[in-house]
Order: sequence, then C-alpha cells, then structure tokens
Amino acid sequence: MLASQPDTICVVRLSAIGDTCHALAVVRRLQDNWPGSKITWIIGRTEAALMAGIEGVEFIIFDKSAGLSAYRDIRRQLKGRSFDVALCMHASMRANILYPLIDSPLRLGFDKSRARDFQWLFTNKRIPVGEREHAMEAMMGFATATGAQETPLRWDIPVGDEDRAIADDLASQHGRLAVISPCTSNRARNFRNWPADRFVHIAHFLEQRGLHVVLTGGPTDVEQRYGTEIAAACRATNLIGKTSLKQLIAVFAAAELVICPDSGPAHMATAAGVPVVGLYATSNPDRTGPYLSRQWVANRYPDALRQYLGFDVDEVRWGQRVRNPDAMAMISVDDVAQKIDDLLSEA
Repeated sequence: MLASQPDTICVVRLSAIGDTCHALAVVRRLQDNWPGSKITWIIGRTEAALMAGIEGVEFIIFDKSAGLSAYRDIRRQLKGRSFDVALCMHASMRANILYPLIDSPLRLGFDKSRARDFQWLFTNKRIPVGEREHAMEAMMGFATATGAQETPLRWDIPVGDEDRAIADDLASQHGRLAVISPCTSNRARNFRNWPADRFVHIAHFLEQRGLHVVLTGGPTDVEQRYGTEIAAACRATNLIGKTSLKQLIAVFAAAELVICPDSGPAHMATAAGVPVVGLYATSNPDRTGPYLSRQWVANRYPDALRQYLGFDVDEVRWGQRVRNPDAMAMISVDDVAQKIDDLLSEA
C-alpha cells in the first residue's frame, strides 16, 4: 500500500480487448480515489483505438508488429520520466521486458502463482495471492494493493456522435435490438465458437420476441462465413467486418442484450452496461465470463470437463481450458433460449 496519494501512475496492460476493459475499470477506480493523479497507460495499438479520448489518461502505444523497435520507442518516450508506482497488469514475456524500462520505485506485479513468463523477475512487489478469482477481480487486486478504496464499477468509454450514428440509425429503423457476436479470436486450438446453424435458431427466437438481430464481428474469413450463413437465414443486419471498435461499443449500448462466446465483445458489452448471454463450454465463466451477467451464461463448462477431461471443476487448476472442437456443441439451443427468456423477463 502506498504511503500517500501517488502523483504519477504507470499502467501496463497491452492486450487483449477484454482484459483492457477490465484494466479500464481499475483505472476508473484510481481516478475516483485520486482525481489529481496523472495516469500513463502503455497499451496495444488495437486496444488504444477503443480507449481513445479518455480524459486524464495519457496513452503510450506499444506496437507489437514493430518488433524490437517497439521497445526502443517505449524507452524513448519514457526517457527522463519517473512514476510513483507502476501497475504491471500484464504477465507475458512481451510485457515483462517492458518493466525495466519504467523508472519507478514500485513495480507491482502478480503473485508468483499468476506471474506468467517469470514476471516476478521484472517486478519488485506483488499483489496478494488470489484464489479462484474472476479476471476482473484479479485486475482489481492492483488497485487494492495501492490503497485505492473500492468504488462503484464504471468504464465510461467515450463514443462520439459520428461513431454512434450507426447504432442510432439501427434503433430508429428497427426499435428493439439484440446483438449476436458469434465468433471469438481466431487462434490455434481455441475452440470457443458455437455452430453457426444454432445461431440461426436463436436469431429466429429473438425475432419472435420482437427483437431485431444485429450481427457483429471482425473481418476474418471465419467471421465473414458465420455472418453470411446467419444473415441468409433470417432478417438480421450483418455488420460483421463493418464497424470500428468505437462504433461496435455504440451498437452494444443500443441493444437490449448481446449474445456471444468467451470473447472481447462479452467484456465490451459489460463495459457498455448491456447484459450478456455468454456461451461457455471450453472455458470457465466464473473466471472469464461477462462479469455482471454470469447468471445469464449458458454454462456447459462443468459438463465438458467431465466429458473430455474426466474431472469436476474443483479438481482442475483455475482457468483450465477444454481443448476439444466438439465441446461447444454441448450447449443446446434450448439452453441459450432459456437464458434469453430469463434475461428478458427481468428487464
């Protein structure tokens, strides 16, 4: 815990979208405790596009595509500067190498059990050990360790009128909106995507309840294929590959709910104040689910663990993944439809 209010704080969280949304909630807590503190955030290029415009935060972009020159650029931008505390909220070798470049007497990192890629060698203080925490709670451990008192969760991501125009137009044309963001990031052995034909059934289910479906996502081939297949079978508006991150969060904010697998949009929607029906079988929603919507998660993770690994949730390490391409199919259309009805009945 800091002896007094810090004048300068350096935050390091480079990626990914969901984790930077968690980090923003931490930054807001710091601002609410210490409105006079100057905050510098070292962040990835893509993520900076979402966070742009936040008052009281200086962003320094780490462009990982630049290789070693990215580190030279960070060294140049930090030269001659010092910080009262550095919150090292990213444990990966790419991020760990940045920490010695930050002049601070206190470089606060994860406890050793969560300090991946030898992060403890690059920091000089650790947050308390966290047991079975959600990723948001793990991030908040940094704010607690500095002495920042708990405040109401907030994100307040700035969105301008131009970025909000797409969402406003959809709402004026169609009234009630529901967003389906069908895909997660395209990484090896990810296995977090639900079958496209099941999204078609859910789109029809939403239409029957008076909601217009909007499809969102990135420009990858997989996402484009999902969008084409779903939109061809219903009256959805297909925005996959057609929005910026600012426009995307505006679309989420205009919707009554967002449906998606374990992905960045689950956390963006949470940051926008919109309930999420999450689809989870290969990852644990108690660790990575939409933080304020876990009651509406279609959760087949315990079933997938037993089916493919032979263990119950309390018998595996926290965050254990189920890396089987068939696991997500354990989530039925009825599972998701019931969660949607539960959510709408509380609205």
